[in-house]
Amino acid sequence: MFPRPIAQRSRAAQLTYQALLPVALILWLLPLLGIAMTSIKPSSDLAAGNYFGLPTHIAIENYWTVLFDFDLWKYIRNSFIVTIPTVVGSVALSCLTGFALGIYRFKGNLLIFFMFVAGNFVPFQILMVPVRDLTLNLGMYNTPQALILFHIAFQTGFCTLFMRNFIAALPRELIEAARVEGVAEWRIFWFVVLPLMKPAIAALSVLIFTFIWNDFFWATVLTTSAETRPVTAGLSSLNGQWVAAWHLVSAGSIVAALPPVAMFFLMQKHFIAGLTLGAVK
Repeated sequence: MFPRPIAQRSRAAQLTYQALLPVALILWLLPLLGIAMTSIKPSSDLAAGNYFGLPTHIAIENYWTVLFDFDLWKYIRNSFIVTIPTVVGSVALSCLTGFALGIYRFKGNLLIFFMFVAGNFVPFQILMVPVRDLTLNLGMYNTPQALILFHIAFQTGFCTLFMRNFIAALPRELIEAARVEGVAEWRIFWFVVLPLMKPAIAALSVLIFTFIWNDFFWATVLTTSAETRPVTAGLSSLNGQWVAAWHLVSAGSIVAALPPVAMFFLMQKHFIAGLTLGAVK
């Protein structure tokens, strides 16, 4: 069913793998390398048609222009204002719903779980008009609160799927032993189950942080002003302000990509542990 590990393949297959792996890596990183190269080119290079060659000199001032003259920090701050509460809210709710659906066996358990899962299959583009009208009626349009509440509502379904399956795989003997000792249910969740969920919480937090930080669709649908727009929508307005200033757009893209990358490397150990826990016995 699954392909054999490369170490168990023939010598020819191993040599082919070793030769093609660097090529695949370069092809995968080529767009990123192109953006990084463009971000340090002076505007004169692009005006002269030097799109793919090396820069005549390293224009590190592109980053200064984007960060301070364009105030990219303002958009980055808005992204943090939206992303951090969304991660906390969706992960916290999914811990509770995952515990209820993974531990308790009651009539309708599977139906409720399927409802959470079904929400992940709804294309969010068809929700554009209803969600926009709802935020207008609530007086929340063009506010960070609208983005936060929508992202929490939309991401909780996926998070519940993740957490429910993780909690359902935990040894039920721990839960039963705590109940025999007369431990209250909320204490079982807080002191027994939640400590075991730390790898899953870390992995899910990294995923949701990346999803929300990179969101462009809802950032442009639910916000209109520079005071509330996240960094993804802010970069699009940067391209509108400097019509063909691709060196500045590239520099802004590199800066905007740094927080998710930093988040991954800071949580790398817990992220990998959360994804691989339960893969082997």
